[in-house]
Amino acid sequence: MNRTKIKLCGLFRPEDIDYANRVHPDYIGFVFWEHSKRKVSSEQASVFRKSLKPGIEVIGVFVDAPCEEIISLLEDGIIDIAQLHGEENEEDIQYIKAVTGKPVVKAVKVRDRYDVEAWLDSAADYLLFDSGMGSGISFDWGLLSGVDRDFFVAGGLHIDNLPEVLDTLAPYAVDLSSGVETDGVKDFEKMKAVVNLVRERK
Repeated sequence: MNRTKIKLCGLFRPEDIDYANRVHPDYIGFVFWEHSKRKVSSEQASVFRKSLKPGIEVIGVFVDAPCEEIISLLEDGIIDIAQLHGEENEEDIQYIKAVTGKPVVKAVKVRDRYDVEAWLDSAADYLLFDSGMGSGISFDWGLLSGVDRDFFVAGGLHIDNLPEVLDTLAPYAVDLSSGVETDGVKDFEKMKAVVNLVRERK
């Protein structure tokens, strides 16, 4: 079985990049949604990307952004993967992939099993199951039972409930933001603890 990967999302300060370089998650996330308190501009993301150690992939998080904006960031090498967190449809996913050749993650808000099954045949490279847009609240993980494709799990994850998620779901990746923060900003010790926990787990 492959090791579960780790995404630390919502990095928006220079020190967040320093922390990421020190703990070396598989992915970091830049949020481009204008209503997020963790929002970064394309200019900030470009600067941060240049400071990021090789081997850490950058996922850009978008909510109903124009496809051309997403494509531009992918083609400029500012991000490696697009994560679509709004009402984007299969046509949008296929278009972004066709133009850029880069992976797409589609976020799915999970309220019931139908929400899960509705996206299982998506052209997205990965699905990300969440309880909402950065809500910091978990959902019923039992709704993901039997999902037979690579997926990320997000929503309310933290050091105390990660073992259960890893053991019961064996997801492709776990995605944390508020779960590695203290008073609304990234906490190096929490980031390090989470990365160590996931990497040490068999």
